Amino acid sequence: MNQDLTTPAEGPWAANMDCLLTLAMPLALEEEMLDLLRQQQDLVPGFSVIRGHGIGPHAPLTTAMEQVQGRARRVFVYMLMHSRDVAPLVARLREVLQSPQVFYWAVPLQTFGRLA
Repeated sequence: MNQDLTTPAEGPWAANMDCLLTLAMPLALEEEMLDLLRQQQDLVPGFSVIRGHGIGPHAPLTTAMEQVQGRARRVFVYMLMHSRDVAPLVARLREVLQSPQVFYWAVPLQTFGRLA
């Protein structure tokens, strides 16, 4: 069986998705951010949430455990979306949740799809 793994995802939500937006934040902001994102269904049809760690001068070590480990616990939210919607979404989030501890970046999305 030889299937093409680059077959795009199907459905109206998938049309022309060309960007992957990532948000990185401390665990303390997770629920507030997820609630905000759920309210933005016109720009973000869905997202994935992963817990990880941040290391570096912009990842403050706020707990004793983080200070001992030398890394800050973080939540990463990944969203496939239209690149034209990134700026409006960031503006909406910034209106409600102004935090220098929330980082974001957007990268072009070459392809995505399903394996079946």
